[in-house]
Amino acid sequence: MLRRLRGQLQPKVVSFYLRRFTTARVYQSCRVGCASGFWGDTMCAAPQLVRHGNIDYLAFDYLSEITMSLLTAAKQKNPEFGYTPDFIHYVMTPLLAEIKQKNIKVLANAGGVNPHQCAKVLAQLAAEKGVELNIAVVEGDDLMPKVKELRDSGITSMDSQACMPSAIQSMNAYLGAYPLARCLDHGADVVISGRCVDSALVLAPLIHEYGWRPTDYDQLANGRSSSGMWSPGHWWNIHRLGSS
Repeated sequence: MLRRLRGQLQPKVVSFYLRRFTTARVYQSCRVGCASGFWGDTMCAAPQLVRHGNIDYLAFDYLSEITMSLLTAAKQKNPEFGYTPDFIHYVMTPLLAEIKQKNIKVLANAGGVNPHQCAKVLAQLAAEKGVELNIAVVEGDDLMPKVKELRDSGITSMDSQACMPSAIQSMNAYLGAYPLARCLDHGADVVISGRCVDSALVLAPLIHEYGWRPTDYDQLANGRSSSGMWSPGHWWNIHRLGSS
């Protein structure tokens, strides 16, 4: 949450310590800032974090089940819609130059149901501003091409055991953190995804920075605990105690 102090919104700092015990103890920190917890969230967190947060990564979570439905309806009306335009107009447009100058990496599920269009618009914006930007798109969450295959397989609801409905407008899988981390490994400045778990947007930078493997359960659990405190205007100092 944002605390109001003397008429100004002040981000609250939360620190987590991720430790690996060795003979030589050297702290390596990764500072991750959260600027959005849902589509329509406050617009003041991103500039605060970019200008005063001393962050390494800036993460945006825009999606919920109802948001996916709204974005699907928008794309059906216009194939160039289907992503969250706030990310482009109110974040990247005014802050792109500063983000690039400070070498802040951005992760956002702003792609909604049209991540490639979101990336295309961002690339156009970067070109107009003369900013060189490596943009990565994570895809694979859209399961609409597999509707017939899944229905024919006899899949049912895990709760009610009901069959799949006859009319489906959208169907998406929740992607994890490793595809996003892979984009960072390949030098992405901005990672845009469709549907992913909320924690992936914070966990991916930690996987990238610390080289965590899928079997590093303790480290991943600690990283997941930090992403669980998702609220706009927060940032985290993530420390790893590793070898020199």
